[in-house]
Amino acid sequence: MNDKHIFSNRKLLLLLIPIIAEQFLNSLMGMADSMMVSNVGSAALSGVSLVDSINNLVVQAFAALATGGVIICSTYVGQKDMKRANEAATQVLLVSGGLSLFIMLVCLLFRVQLLSLIFGKIEADVMRAAGIYFLLSILSYPGIALSAAGGAIFRAQSNTRLPMNVAIVSNILNVAGNALFIFGFKMGVFGAALATLMARLFSAIVLLALLRRKDQEITISEYHKIRPDFGKIKSILGMGIPNGIENSMFQFGKLAIQSSVSILGTTAIAAQAMTNIFENVNGVAGCGVGIGLMTVVGQCLGAGRKDEAIYYTKKMIGWGYIAISVSCLFTYAISRPVVYLAGMEKESAALCIFMLGWITIVKPILWSPSFITAYGMRAAGDVKFSMLVATLTMWLCRVTLSTFLIRVVGMGPMGVWIGMFSDWGIRGIIFTIRFLYGKWVHKVV
Repeated sequence: MNDKHIFSNRKLLLLLIPIIAEQFLNSLMGMADSMMVSNVGSAALSGVSLVDSINNLVVQAFAALATGGVIICSTYVGQKDMKRANEAATQVLLVSGGLSLFIMLVCLLFRVQLLSLIFGKIEADVMRAAGIYFLLSILSYPGIALSAAGGAIFRAQSNTRLPMNVAIVSNILNVAGNALFIFGFKMGVFGAALATLMARLFSAIVLLALLRRKDQEITISEYHKIRPDFGKIKSILGMGIPNGIENSMFQFGKLAIQSSVSILGTTAIAAQAMTNIFENVNGVAGCGVGIGLMTVVGQCLGAGRKDEAIYYTKKMIGWGYIAISVSCLFTYAISRPVVYLAGMEKESAALCIFMLGWITIVKPILWSPSFITAYGMRAAGDVKFSMLVATLTMWLCRVTLSTFLIRVVGMGPMGVWIGMFSDWGIRGIIFTIRFLYGKWVHKVV
């Protein structure tokens, strides 16, 4: 490492590559899941994709809490205050575990009503598949929450390789379980959900066990002795709640859009479902850069190096352009073999490829300034501005325009992506202006 900067290029790459690999692997495994479920039939794929739009809301809520943990723990690591970093980490786990159990119980009690409320009247076989998948998904929520929290604690101390390795094993188990339950035991959607449940619980258990090791900066060995520290919980929630609101509004918006897509019929739903999966895959490299940036900015500001925080945010925005361009081109290159192997109907496959082509053109231009800039600002504690802008652009641009184009103009699912492109463009302009004014970097945690 050189004298000028806290993180050399080599150290940055060692931090980022495992995060990107983990994110990429998770998305590829999601694609593999959908390919396997698609072979059960379009109704099964449609039901799973509808439920996943709810699951993504829950995943994002827990990821937001984990983000609060990364920001606070990495700031303490930057200050070399390991006692407070350890204390903060225990509270992240406590809040994540407690909240996930509460959400699991509420969703179990009202799961049928939730599906009917969100998706309304959909085809009976699609609703049947959705009901089965949703039940087992709900049981995996504590696994999702504790995996997110555990991974965040490791990333806050710059250990990104370990969560990646756990994710690799977890995803292999998921795919192997899918193959066994769907094709071996002919369990259909239930088999897909069961494999996912087992993989998520495995990931949480292993990460919690590895946090007990003594040879790392943050160690949590006595889980039964964790008690609430309301001061630290308030700090974590102060970072996590705005992120959670932002992510939740984002997912609620996607649910609102999904309800419009659901009136277009099974062909359009299946095409949109597969396009969403591709779009998740081509965005993971950029998200990995952003997640890594939070650790970098947190440690820089903890060390009192605001100039470094600005420098690395600019650098990561540039790296984000490269990462998104490469991942978009890769995803488009594999799209035709994937839809063929998934056994998609010809009309759905053609519509999916058409929409993905537009995403591959537009996303590399607009995505990096509209998302990676915000990761840097959140790590500095500028979470409320990010929340407000992202929520407003999501609902005023993406949801409103998409709904109008689908329900009024009759454009079909391509209307979803036109709404999304407008959201990315306006959000990127606002965040860039905020970044250049420099006010964000003074909101240190």
